[in-house]
Amino acid sequence: MQHSIQENTTTPSTKWYGQIKYMVVGILFGIVFVKAEIISWFRIQEMFRLQSFHMYGIIGSAIAVGMLSVWLIKKFNIKTIDGEPVTFSKKQFTKGNIYGGVLFGFGWAITGACPGPLFAQIGTGATVIIVTLLSAIAGTWVYGRFKDSLPH
Repeated sequence: MQHSIQENTTTPSTKWYGQIKYMVVGILFGIVFVKAEIISWFRIQEMFRLQSFHMYGIIGSAIAVGMLSVWLIKKFNIKTIDGEPVTFSKKQFTKGNIYGGVLFGFGWAITGACPGPLFAQIGTGATVIIVTLLSAIAGTWVYGRFKDSLPH
């Protein structure tokens, strides 16, 4: 069983205003999610029913941007906003990845939300999504509590 844990070795800013940059990026990310209709339950249902290319196009674009970003980070040795080196570690594929992916997909299809857009959905006034958010937090806690006894 191989686990990889990355730790932040620098001392984080304890001042509240040092965290504003993350809040601004999060708000901008949420606005993009809303404008691109990524948080739309109807768009998500279209995707799972294979009725529209919209979400597949967005996901494919995100994968392409991610691949390009990793390549650029490695090629130019780009550092984090705090000046730390960015490191990538090899991950071992296990049957637990399949189980987790299936469970994640079912949750996404049933609720119409994956973890990223949850906050944007709540921000647009869909407060019922708080139930999904609390469920995601509970699921993360359960995994952390029982991860050593789960198939990896």
